[in-house]
Amino acid sequence: MPIVPVPAARLPRWVENFETGHGATTYTVEDDGLTGRAEDGSWFAARLPFAAAYAGPADPVSFADAVTVPDRWGVLLVRKGGFAIARLAGERVEESKVGQRHVQGRTKAGGQSQQRFARRRDNQARQAYEAAADHAARILTGTLRVVTGGDHAAVEAVLTDPRLAGLTVVEPWLPVPEPRRGTLNGAIAEAGAVRVDVTNA
Repeated sequence: MPIVPVPAARLPRWVENFETGHGATTYTVEDDGLTGRAEDGSWFAARLPFAAAYAGPADPVSFADAVTVPDRWGVLLVRKGGFAIARLAGERVEESKVGQRHVQGRTKAGGQSQQRFARRRDNQARQAYEAAADHAARILTGTLRVVTGGDHAAVEAVLTDPRLAGLTVVEPWLPVPEPRRGTLNGAIAEAGAVRVDVTNA
């Protein structure tokens, strides 16, 4: 099953539902996270957001209480047609920017027309990434930890900008659709959620 983002406040209830569905569950602290194994053979592994390590008691409530949001962090979402960037202080957004850039769609034409369209697409994509890097350099200055998402190649292209060399990318990766304001708000919430990997028997 895919990894499920669970807000810290909802984790104890999520675990109760897991036990209801799979039976009595034992908990251990493994690999810097919390693992629960049910009597039917199903299990889950929960990880704290922002690549934080957990070394507390082996119970869901203590694990949920250990979720903390960094004092200064950021979100960088990039796809070929747009970007969304935010700098946060804890859960408060200090500054953000959402932008779209037109990138030529693919064409079915062949020969020189296809090559011309490909060059145009590449140029438009490069300009879009440069615009995203300009805003990221301005907004994320002084921010060390950044959660990224969108399209891997697009994000990597933006992060090659030397002005962003001081950023540390931390989990989770956010596979978001085309960045919009609503997408950014959802990504901020998901970035601070517990990541739960569930395996059903």
